[in-house]
Amino acid sequence: VQLQASGGGSVQAGGSLRLSCVTSGLTFSSYEMGWFRQAPQKEREGVAAISWTGGSTHYADSVKGRFTISRDDAKNTVYLQMNDLKPEDTAVYYCAVNDLKWGNRWPMPVGSWGRGTQVTVAS
Repeated sequence: VQLQASGGGSVQAGGSLRLSCVTSGLTFSSYEMGWFRQAPQKEREGVAAISWTGGSTHYADSVKGRFTISRDDAKNTVYLQMNDLKPEDTAVYYCAVNDLKWGNRWPMPVGSWGRGTQVTVAS
């Protein structure tokens, strides 16, 4: 299983970024997908998850109303649209896949991690 995240960068507070994660080596449409982040000196935390059907989403309280997770099964890709970014959103963002098929759990149990992409929000 391979997960390749992209789309990170540096923005001013209030700005937006869209992260993408392209996957291979799995039946993408059968798996719950999630985004996690890790800030310096902090533990990795779940940001958002989307069920294998796409019909259910979960968000950390700190990003509700600002971030949106979505998926495109035809492209084997999961997205994280991040709006109204705040300095406290600064972190390395990772995409991940549930360890089991047909999942819909929060916090999402992780089977595989992708490489991270850095998001930096300046005040």
